[in-house]
Amino acid sequence: MANEIWIVPFFGQGHLFPLMELCKQIASRDFKSVFVISSNFSSSVPSSLRQHPLVQIAEIPESIPSSDPSTPPQPTPPPLHRHHDQHNQMAIGLEKLLSTRCQGSDSAPPVCAVLDVMMGWTAEVFKKFEIPTVAFFTSGACSAAMEYAMWKAQPLDIKSDETRLLDGLPEEMALTLSDVKRQSRGPPPHGHGGGPPTGPGAGFPPPPGHGGGSLTGPAAGFPPQPSQGVGGFPPFGPNAGMPLPGQDAVGFPPFGPGHGMPPPDPPLNGPGPGRRGPPQPGGKPPWTEDADRSIALMINTCDDLERPFLKYIADQIGKPVWGVGPLLPEQYWKSAGSILHDREFRTSTRRSNITEDEVVEWLDSKPSGSVLYVSFGSEVGPTVEEYKVLAEALESSTQPFIWVVQSGSGRPPGPPRGGSDRPQGLSRASSEGEEGYYPHGMEARVGKRGLIIHGWAPQLLILSHPSTGGFLSHCGWNSTVEAIGRGVPILAWPIRGDQHHDAKLVANFLKVGYHIPIPPDEKILIKKEDIVKGIEMLISDEDMKRRALELSEKFEHGFPTSSVAALDAFRDFVAQKPKAASS
Repeated sequence: MANEIWIVPFFGQGHLFPLMELCKQIASRDFKSVFVISSNFSSSVPSSLRQHPLVQIAEIPESIPSSDPSTPPQPTPPPLHRHHDQHNQMAIGLEKLLSTRCQGSDSAPPVCAVLDVMMGWTAEVFKKFEIPTVAFFTSGACSAAMEYAMWKAQPLDIKSDETRLLDGLPEEMALTLSDVKRQSRGPPPHGHGGGPPTGPGAGFPPPPGHGGGSLTGPAAGFPPQPSQGVGGFPPFGPNAGMPLPGQDAVGFPPFGPGHGMPPPDPPLNGPGPGRRGPPQPGGKPPWTEDADRSIALMINTCDDLERPFLKYIADQIGKPVWGVGPLLPEQYWKSAGSILHDREFRTSTRRSNITEDEVVEWLDSKPSGSVLYVSFGSEVGPTVEEYKVLAEALESSTQPFIWVVQSGSGRPPGPPRGGSDRPQGLSRASSEGEEGYYPHGMEARVGKRGLIIHGWAPQLLILSHPSTGGFLSHCGWNSTVEAIGRGVPILAWPIRGDQHHDAKLVANFLKVGYHIPIPPDEKILIKKEDIVKGIEMLISDEDMKRRALELSEKFEHGFPTSSVAALDAFRDFVAQKPKAASS
């Protein structure tokens, strides 16, 4: 079929979900979307997507059988080798799919391929078939802009008491020594092995009534938003259309590896990622490699959230840049002001100790805006020691709370897994052993004031319920935009990578949250008193609640108009059948 666009996500639901939504957006513009996944993520794809007439799910077997029947079965490899094998099998399977698809004189190749930057190495496979690629970023624009600006600024000589403006970026994002130290550490190899990176200057932001805050930058008032015009506008960059007068353009990514699992070494046989972690201070951001080999860039963000950061990156890159998000479920955009039910549109194979109905019943019993929702990512989180401090803080606070304790909490994650291979539920057999941290006895001590969920939690339901008044989060991008879209202020506890930039965006620029102060020495635990104070400030700050509500109201009419315009511009661009990038 002509007019096919292939989409290749990275492993993990945080990457799968946005790209599944992108499949539907592309299909609505009369292209066929071919969603290429490893078979071990098959259970994450809902039946509604499989039944879509213009979406095809192309599964690559997790393990391609040997052609030699005499070859004996191989033992299960260790996690890192298994991750290498996943990349090898993906490359081999992808090339086989493309060979089958493109053979024959009357077979038109795909118009282009949209690649998650964490899978940017697959561009070499598409290049063999002369198929142009578009780089897709699951996160927002702020972290990419910050990394790029730090590379250009070469801030290695920054002093502990210095605040350095970054040319072209808002003054609220001025650089501090803590930002540089955070960048130099980056995520530990193969997963998070400790607490949040640290830096000097810990201490709480301004008191209620003076805006949000973090370790750096001004935090007074809500930044004025330039007028948007009607109907959004096209993307920015050469051949991408010009913005309307007085308007900036949309789009751009976070860095590549480092938001999520850092890529492994290149596989021994075949293509693979050769990068690890975020750039060192002054180093070139790895995502620029993806930009170089792509004909354009698509980013999971919109103008209403990140206008100056999108413009900054668009000014640096000589290719079309489209902000096409936030790519959340269609029901999210159609249900402003009502409670969402995750089970209706998200497939999960992970178990939970509680049902959605029980969560609703508990939330219904609490006053409006009183509940603190506490949840970190499924792949990253605090250490066991930090979880203990968090438990003490939640007990000391008088605020009602929902705390999601993931399986393996406090332990470094292994390579990303999918579907049934992911840990199921959470055992109470050990608080610090194989199953990770669990706050034994806490339910009895806090009573009905707290609800502890171990395993999967209906996050969209919780964030959309009127009783929820704050979100203690690691500031992964998906969680951040889900909270912003429902007007829930954020108490930021970033763990690694782009989460630190997202936290600064939330607290300093958007001013819809606070940043928990991080000790200057990473060996020093975060203070219980700082967490308690942060909770109290977040829940009691009426000005912040107002700003969060005002920001969410920008999305009350549905999917952002700027992103609609960007997707239309992408459609028109690829319809011209652009050639693959030469780099």
